[in-house]
Amino acid sequence: MSAVEVAFEGLRAMISTGRLGAGQRFPIEAHLCAELGVSRSSLREAVRMLAALGVVETRQGSGTYVSRLRAADIVGSLTLTVGLLPLEGLLEIYELRRVLEGHAAAGAAARRPDSLVPELDDLLTRIEATDDPDLTAELDHRFHSMCAEAGGNPTLAALLEVFRSRSRSYQIFTSPSGPTIKRVSDEGHRAIADAIAARDPGAAETAACAHVAETERWLRRLQPPPAG
Repeated sequence: MSAVEVAFEGLRAMISTGRLGAGQRFPIEAHLCAELGVSRSSLREAVRMLAALGVVETRQGSGTYVSRLRAADIVGSLTLTVGLLPLEGLLEIYELRRVLEGHAAAGAAARRPDSLVPELDDLLTRIEATDDPDLTAELDHRFHSMCAEAGGNPTLAALLEVFRSRSRSYQIFTSPSGPTIKRVSDEGHRAIADAIAARDPGAAETAACAHVAETERWLRRLQPPPAG
């Protein structure tokens, strides 16, 4: 391993074992360098890497502290990586998204507050009334976010947010099949919302999985044909 990797792994081990706990300040550089057997420049680069991951934070004039991490924060660090995936890579994670969206919808149906039903209905009325592709995509994203948040698992909601954000880069509603895609999408949203309103987790999961599978099918049509 390089000196930076040695420093990174050493600091990671201190944090994962609890030797450096959440909110705790790092020891002074000289002590860490001596313990890890690395130079100050290597240590600082390792700290920058941890900061980029949200694991530590540097406070001006105070030092470096271990962040108070939540699982959802770690998921959020995937945003940049997933955001760089090409269409082929995005489609590879769609099977996972299908399962997770189904689980989130089931959770929303089981836990939903009474206020969620009119909120979803109002949102779907707006989606169905517009033929603007950009507005449709924005409201579609909001619908799925509301369902995921209602499921009661912040980490799951955060992970789905990462996946959906990348999907929005591929605007299927502006394709030649846009009107057909929107009609089928609207029907899928209604099926999910109706199952949530009925507090039927099984139906909500089935509807959500079918809806995501349909979106995946349309996305696959955007792939260029194989060369030759």
